[in-house]
Amino acid sequence: LDHTTLADARLREREAGESASIVARIPEVRQALLEYQRAFAAKPPGAVLDGRDIGTVVMPDADVKIFVTASSEERARRRWKELERSGAEVKFSQIHEDIRTRDRRDRDRSVAPLVAAEDAILLDTTDLDIEGAFRAAVHLITEKTGKTGRTP
Repeated sequence: LDHTTLADARLREREAGESASIVARIPEVRQALLEYQRAFAAKPPGAVLDGRDIGTVVMPDADVKIFVTASSEERARRRWKELERSGAEVKFSQIHEDIRTRDRRDRDRSVAPLVAAEDAILLDTTDLDIEGAFRAAVHLITEKTGKTGRTP
């Protein structure tokens, strides 16, 4: 594995997600990340950002906001399968509980709680695979902007 692949793999580990959710409650950390994310998104040609407060806090004036969701059971199943493929021995019930705990913590935090922006388009991916979710998102963006994303 090269350094980039290793870093990407570590970002997908359970500890990274849990740590991010906990650290995100610190106002100074949130402010530093907010400034970085806004500067990143402002660079041409723009960016696709993923996160629990992107449409409400980070980029409230974004051209298109899609609030992607899936049932906690389905997200737990996906995560469980992903971890099993990597060789980790994990219990589905623990992953499901972790996801529900993180959702609760993120919804209930006072700074940038987990909520859909009023003008966000809801995309429920519970019954979609990754390709189906991608196609659905592209369709929503094309429908909203009239642009296909292809350069001339």
